[in-house]
Amino acid sequence: MTSRVLITGAEGFVAPYVIDALREAFGEDVEIVPTAKAGGRDPRLGALEELDVTDAVRVHEVIKRQRPSHVIHLAGIAAVTNAAANVDLAWDVHVRGTRNLALALLQHQPECWLINVGSGLVYGETANAVAALDETALLAPMDDYGASKAAADLALGVLARQGLKVLRLRPFNHTGAGQSEAFIVPAFAMQVARIEVGLQEAVIHVGNLDAERDFLDVRDVARAYAFAVMKTDELQSGLILNIASGQAVKIRTVLDTLLSRSSVAIAVKTDPARLRPSDVPRIVGEASRARALLGWELRYPFDETLQSVLEFCRAQVRR
Repeated sequence: MTSRVLITGAEGFVAPYVIDALREAFGEDVEIVPTAKAGGRDPRLGALEELDVTDAVRVHEVIKRQRPSHVIHLAGIAAVTNAAANVDLAWDVHVRGTRNLALALLQHQPECWLINVGSGLVYGETANAVAALDETALLAPMDDYGASKAAADLALGVLARQGLKVLRLRPFNHTGAGQSEAFIVPAFAMQVARIEVGLQEAVIHVGNLDAERDFLDVRDVARAYAFAVMKTDELQSGLILNIASGQAVKIRTVLDTLLSRSSVAIAVKTDPARLRPSDVPRIVGEASRARALLGWELRYPFDETLQSVLEFCRAQVRR
C-alpha cells in the first residue's frame, strides 16, 4: 500500500533529507506532498503546496483535499535565537500551528498519523540532574523555544486520548550540509571557510566551549522520521521517542576538529555576545526506545558529519 506523506516546513533545512530517507525506505511506494508557508517552487523538491500552519482554515482545506496517510510536522522556528527574537511567533507556530494540524486530522483524516517533530530542549534544566535524558525525564524548558515545543508536545498527548494518531519525536542537536549559521557547527565551519579565502581575519569568535551536547547527523535524524512512518501501525498513539546519539561532545572538540582541517592557522577568541545564559553544562539523550521500536541505528560518524558541513561551507564561500 502506498503511503502519502505530507511534510510541513518543506522549505527548511531538514525536509530534503527526510524526503531522501522516505524514498530510500519506501522506494516507489510513497507519495510526498511538500508544503511551505509561502508555497511556490523549490529547485530540489519541485512544487510546494502553500500551507501556513497558523491559518486554521487553510490547514483544514489542505488536509481535506490532500488526504495524507502521514504528516511529518517540520514547520517551526528553527533556532533558539530566532524564537527568542520573536517569542509570540514561536508560540503561535509551535502551539497553535501544531494544534491546527492535529484538529484538522481528527476531523477530516482520523486514520492519518501525525509525526510531530519536537525537541530535546523540552527537558531543559533536568539535564543537570541526570546523566542521560530518557522519555520519562521531567520537562523543564529554560527558554521560549523549549517551552513552546513542550506545550505542543503536551497538547498532542491530550489529543491522543481523544483519538488522534500521533508520535511525539524529540530530536536532539542535529546538523549537516545546508544548516544555517544560527547553529553552532555551521557557524564555526563558515568562519573557517571565510578565513581560508581571506574574507575574514584569522580569528574564530566563540561562545561557551565547555558545554557538552548530543550531536547527530541530519541524515540519521531523517532516517528516524522515515522509520517512524514505516512503523506507525505497530506503535501506540501518543508515544514519545527521543532521537539522540547518547554521546556527549564538547563544543571545544567540535571547534578543534574543524580547525584541524583548516588550510590556514586560526586564532580563537571568546565573544560574550555568543554566551547563552540558558546553557546547561551537559545535555545528552537516551534513545534506546527509538532503537528498539523503530529499528533505528546511527549510520554516520560525527567526524564525517563535521567534514560534510565544512565542505558545504567552503562551496558556499567559493560561490
